[in-house]
Amino acid sequence: MVFVDSHPSYTGTILRVRGPLELKCRLDSTEVSQIQKVISGTFETLRSQVKSESCVLTVCDSPVVIWPNKGVKATPDEITPDTLCEEIHQWIQTDEQESFGKKSGKKKSKKGSAVSVINLRLMMEVSRPGPLPAPILSKTVQKSHFLSTTLPMDCVVETSCNSTIKDACERLVEALAHQLCEMEKVTLQHMKGTSLLVPEPFHFLLPEPAGLVTVVYPAGVPDSQLETQRKELHQQFELPDDRPYFRRANAYHFPNEPYRDGYLRNPHLVLTHPTLDDGKVYLVQGIYSYHHYMQDRMDDNGWGCAYRSLQTICSWFQQQGYVERPVPTHREIQQALVDVGDKQPSFVGSRQWIGSIEVQAVLNQLLGVTSKIMFVSQGSELASKGRELANHFLTEGTPVMIGGGVLAHTILGVAWSETTGQIRYLILDPHYTGAEDLQVITDKGWCGWKGPDFWDQTAYYNLCLPQRPKMT
Repeated sequence: MVFVDSHPSYTGTILRVRGPLELKCRLDSTEVSQIQKVISGTFETLRSQVKSESCVLTVCDSPVVIWPNKGVKATPDEITPDTLCEEIHQWIQTDEQESFGKKSGKKKSKKGSAVSVINLRLMMEVSRPGPLPAPILSKTVQKSHFLSTTLPMDCVVETSCNSTIKDACERLVEALAHQLCEMEKVTLQHMKGTSLLVPEPFHFLLPEPAGLVTVVYPAGVPDSQLETQRKELHQQFELPDDRPYFRRANAYHFPNEPYRDGYLRNPHLVLTHPTLDDGKVYLVQGIYSYHHYMQDRMDDNGWGCAYRSLQTICSWFQQQGYVERPVPTHREIQQALVDVGDKQPSFVGSRQWIGSIEVQAVLNQLLGVTSKIMFVSQGSELASKGRELANHFLTEGTPVMIGGGVLAHTILGVAWSETTGQIRYLILDPHYTGAEDLQVITDKGWCGWKGPDFWDQTAYYNLCLPQRPKMT
């Protein structure tokens, strides 16, 4: 069910190998024990294949081909078993390259990408050099049931700066064989008659020392029916049982893969923390999407900032695995306020502002999430709220919506000194109207650290502090 990569430091390179393996077997009996025996034998054959000389790993977007079980034979010839894994980067084709077959120089990582990933493709040789034997045909007349499915293999190992290709290949082959064992367990456990549920691997980045682990789940079985399995994993890795770590929404997102929805995630990660005397930084925990004006073909410029802050908060609960529902639209937010009796039906479709109290009500109505409200009679008092905000990010770790007057913002963290009282706020500004350009957003301060003077010193503010549900 789970495979732990034994090198979770993530300062080197992650090797990720993916590819389909065909699971095909003929069932001549309907007895459960016989079916299981045949399926187990087929999985054993697949494990033998990934350990055989026919197993081939190709580095994506490059001319590099590796035979991991042939003494780590590779092409081009310059690549040897003792070549360092990180040197493979120079063969990977970048968008800027005009020719495919020559060294390209290492990829330049985008701002904020701290992890280097090399993608490999799992393949199997189907032919051998030399003369082919004469074909032999045989015919058998027999009633049988034929099972066929594609196994989506997906294994990762992390390498250090001095790891060789030989070391990495040994670990990759071991990981592939182990994943087949876990897929076999899941397949047999969730079989119904002769119907198979495809086993799907998911990667999860856990707190140290566990690091990156891989769990196999049966496709089509919702998270709500896998609670027992998740609780066992929590016990195995000594994780608290009051927050999710192994829901599908918690799966690790590889930095070289774009998000399909187009929203930026965690733009604050590229920022440098402010330096305060005897100060500490307290940040949002986990992943959120940046929602701001003019997204989703919705012109809410001038009135939708609190809606966007609420969407950012909802995205956090979705991507931490607490809820499965999509981030609500403006109209769904308005309808929720009508449903709870806070607004009249005419509110739906309007351009009316909402504030922290409405955000609290929507979170409870749509997500079942409770929130605390912090009232500040004037902006100058926010500078004295360092302890409360630090404690929130330390214990709950959720984004905070702050509304005052006609403006709403999202607070993602604070830098606070208990001894001097100095404070800085990490602000995500929903008033941004441009494209999803991380460089512009961070350079222009749409996501950035702000001082106490950022707030209107005489205006009142209400802060909505969402609370984590207790669940696995």
